[in-house]
Amino acid sequence: MTAVQAPPTAAVGGGARHRNRRIGEKWYTPYLFILPHLILFIAFVGWPFFLGIWISLHDWDFFDPQSPFVGLENYLSLFTPGSIHFGFFWQTLWNTIIFVLISTPTLVLVGLGLAAMLNSRIRGRNFFRSLFFSPWTLSVAVIGLLWWWVLNGQAGLLTNLVTTIFGDSPGWLTTQPWAWFSVLLATLWWTIGFNTIILLAGMQSIPVDLYEAAAIDGASKSQQFWRITVPLLRPILLLVITLQIIASFQLVGQPQFMTGGGPPTAQTTPVLMYVYNTGFTGRYEIGIASAMAFVVAVFMVIVSFINFRVFNSERA
Repeated sequence: MTAVQAPPTAAVGGGARHRNRRIGEKWYTPYLFILPHLILFIAFVGWPFFLGIWISLHDWDFFDPQSPFVGLENYLSLFTPGSIHFGFFWQTLWNTIIFVLISTPTLVLVGLGLAAMLNSRIRGRNFFRSLFFSPWTLSVAVIGLLWWWVLNGQAGLLTNLVTTIFGDSPGWLTTQPWAWFSVLLATLWWTIGFNTIILLAGMQSIPVDLYEAAAIDGASKSQQFWRITVPLLRPILLLVITLQIIASFQLVGQPQFMTGGGPPTAQTTPVLMYVYNTGFTGRYEIGIASAMAFVVAVFMVIVSFINFRVFNSERA
């Protein structure tokens, strides 16, 4: 019996790779399609990232090309009690964490509730979808100034209304906890449409047969929601929660326009606003501002990783 020899592995692999290409297609053709995005990514993400690391290791001065190298000194100053930036940096970071903790559950749960209502067969649901989503198209400056006009203590629309009805109105933008409530209210009105649309799209992808079978088995609407809708929305919820955490960490504009970072000190100043003020106002400490930004970025990565570990659908 004559043994049949198998073709060499390299030849088989090379032949398979060759057959997967179209006639006349070069090996570099797929890379040409991603080249425009790659160029933009390197220019606007990659290069600024590594430049920021380089700046954070120097006592950087834009007007001095020979900025002295200080190593990890900028980072160590953020963890050294008694340094100039230690107290303010960690206070503003804690302010941001507070906002993340109060905004993420609120925006996700309200968005989930609105999506459930819009997913039902109600009259005018397309109108309400557009109505809820339309504020998201506005800029943060418009949102901040609009809600400052509604809530300011001198002639605010809501302030005058509450004063007329109850005889007095809280300092929405000048006292706690009303200042945080005001920032949260403005953010909720501004961004809730995005979460609602994403969750609604996820709900509409769930097969109707599952609800019909559950109804035949006697499941109520509430049971169908918690036993079918929420479990099958787990990947979408993971996406929405992650995006919401990242967006909440990027809080700047709302307190900047509405409260000015008060009251009366930095009680609603987010950390990125403090990073900006450190780097581009006062003494223009670009190096330490870059160090702050990378500490915040590391913290966001850790929080996002924990979020994926907790809500990962594959672990359900």
